[in-house]
Amino acid sequence: MDRLTSLLADAGLTGRGGAAFSTATKLEAARDHRADLIVNACDGELGAAKDAWVVEHHLPELVEGAGLVAGRRRARFAAHRGSRTAELLRRAGLDVLEAPPRYVSSEESSLVSLAHGGLARPVTKRQPVARGGLDASGRRLRPTLVLNAETTWRVAQVARNGVDWFRGFGTPDEPGPRLVAVSTPRVRGHVVQTEAGVPLASLLDAVGGLAPDAPAVLVGGLGGAFVPTDAASRLTWSGADLAPHGATLGPGVVEVLGAHDCPLEFVDRCLAWAAGESAGQCGPCMFGLPALAADWRGVVTGDPSATARVRYRIGLLPGRGACRFPDGVARFAATALHVLAAHVAAHEAGHCPTRTSATHATQAAGAADPRSHHVLTH
Repeated sequence: MDRLTSLLADAGLTGRGGAAFSTATKLEAARDHRADLIVNACDGELGAAKDAWVVEHHLPELVEGAGLVAGRRRARFAAHRGSRTAELLRRAGLDVLEAPPRYVSSEESSLVSLAHGGLARPVTKRQPVARGGLDASGRRLRPTLVLNAETTWRVAQVARNGVDWFRGFGTPDEPGPRLVAVSTPRVRGHVVQTEAGVPLASLLDAVGGLAPDAPAVLVGGLGGAFVPTDAASRLTWSGADLAPHGATLGPGVVEVLGAHDCPLEFVDRCLAWAAGESAGQCGPCMFGLPALAADWRGVVTGDPSATARVRYRIGLLPGRGACRFPDGVARFAATALHVLAAHVAAHEAGHCPTRTSATHATQAAGAADPRSHHVLTH
């Protein structure tokens, strides 16, 4: 194990893109197989904004980290085609790999396939891509290490500031500083510099705080889980606290659902979007996700048999595709059914609690406003 790999192992740095796998272990495999490097700055998850923030605010350190990891091997920087991130990387004279602006196109094996002249589609992995492999056409893929942009930046920080500095943030099990992108209906992708172990509610202070009438909090985007608002107000931002709710620190995205937006319709929009983000190569994405989205639309419209169909679809999706996209969407939908059960039951009974509350509020405001009362009575 070389010095950098040893430093990263002692620091406990894990990937900040979602999988939370040991960066030292990935780097050791990459060094053993003389792997090239792709720095993934695509912000592929729903609500993600960290990679663009790192490129915009810490590009020199990002490049430093890439140089430390790649050594004399080739280093490329992946970003979505036509994005500002791609433009900033290109202006810096870096080797930019532009991926289609689709969810699964920024999955690590999709980027490796694209870098080798193939389509930006996930590759069935019989071994880590850092050890090489074959794409769907039988084309041999060079060993390639893919690291998230924030992870690569953290490599430079560990090398520069040392293990003790890094472990001075976070918890013993989840050490180091972290970025989290938080969103509300009015504020999108606000990046917060934080660490594991802080109160989850404190992450939301930068976007107005956690409103008590919010229906739920989504942790982890389309691959994440819904957490009840009352629970979110008590939790810390840590794997141990989030685990009972089916959530993890994941890719570092948090979204507070709006109090005046039906949460089932929010889920409906997310699933409809997910159904359109498929690479079009595996059955779970091509057929399963559109079917799940259609059945969820039935839940929204009050179809009494739709909930059972959604549960059935959720059970079919995991473990069947080349990537984990269907698995994540299944978890997203399953926790939505659980956390939003009262809304589901209300829709099945023929009414939406959100719309009912909004109507009552409007009527109450009208009754209290003399001008509105004047209009109504004359």
